Amino acid sequence: MIARTFHRLPRGLLALVALVALAAVAGALIAQHAFGMQPCPWCIFQRVLYLGVTAIALVGWALPAGRAVVPASAGVLLIALGGVAAAVFQHEVASRDASCALTMADRFLNATGLEALFPALFQVTATCLQAASYRLLGLPFEVWSGALFALLALTALLLLWYRRPQGR
Repeated sequence: MIARTFHRLPRGLLALVALVALAAVAGALIAQHAFGMQPCPWCIFQRVLYLGVTAIALVGWALPAGRAVVPASAGVLLIALGGVAAAVFQHEVASRDASCALTMADRFLNATGLEALFPALFQVTATCLQAASYRLLGLPFEVWSGALFALLALTALLLLWYRRPQGR
């Protein structure tokens, strides 16, 4: 009984990871469109990373017999670590700059054309300095985002540890 429950755990956790990452994007959109909290390039870049986590976790969840749990967990781990790095950079460097033009996040958005394709989701409407003024429970949004990316990375690490070969 317990072995069967744990057998389903990795796929269930991947589904939960996808749901949490998608909820982060939904929360950002609500904050933007309902409460006027305008995003900077680094905010938008983190949305892209959350959507990447969602897509990879859903693929890992959807494939039969959990065959993609390890590759999906590794993908989630890499993207989540990138999200932590983006949030730290936004908090420590970009938030002190009146313009975050020509940063890696800005160049990525320009190169992909996401802003023009889906403006309601990916349009930059603030500088990093302006976006740094928004707070939730006293902490900047990028700190919350970094903490959530760290939690997603930790979950992916736990999935990788659980799926490691036994007896070696």
